[in-house]
Amino acid sequence: MNGIPTESNVYQYVHDASFADGFSSLTGYKNQSALEVYLALIQKTPTWVNRLMSIRNNVVAKLGLKNLGHLADINPNKLSSDYKVGDRVGIFTLSVIEHNEVVFHDTDKHLKARISLFIEANGNTAKVSLNTVVHVHNTLGKVYMFFVGPVHKIIVPSILKQLPKI
Repeated sequence: MNGIPTESNVYQYVHDASFADGFSSLTGYKNQSALEVYLALIQKTPTWVNRLMSIRNNVVAKLGLKNLGHLADINPNKLSSDYKVGDRVGIFTLSVIEHNEVVFHDTDKHLKARISLFIEANGNTAKVSLNTVVHVHNTLGKVYMFFVGPVHKIIVPSILKQLPKI
């Protein structure tokens, strides 16, 4: 279906979502928290993704939507243990912190997006899933997702490729 693990916190929002997808990759695992994995992963965001974010920010500013910045706009010196629910982490706000899952959200007048990094550990390996669930609020959200949805399906797997392979 959408690839989002049923155990993920964001799965409960899939039933009435306008857009939902989940991509996963196997990686080595040393009991890192989901937030630790997420922070390490977004710091390796491919340059071309940041360029697309810059283009996105310039275009949507003309429509009155907020400039999100870049995925990796985080303080590299801030420890994962220093983050709390409600903190901004790159372009998203932290909603849920659990050892095996971290959930972020962003809300604007056109949509609400929830993003999850979910870890299914199995000894020294783990399946890491990046999951997205979006609810659009209006026609602008539908138009936005018409363009962003297909690109999103390229960006997320590209980000997951930055995980160490087993």
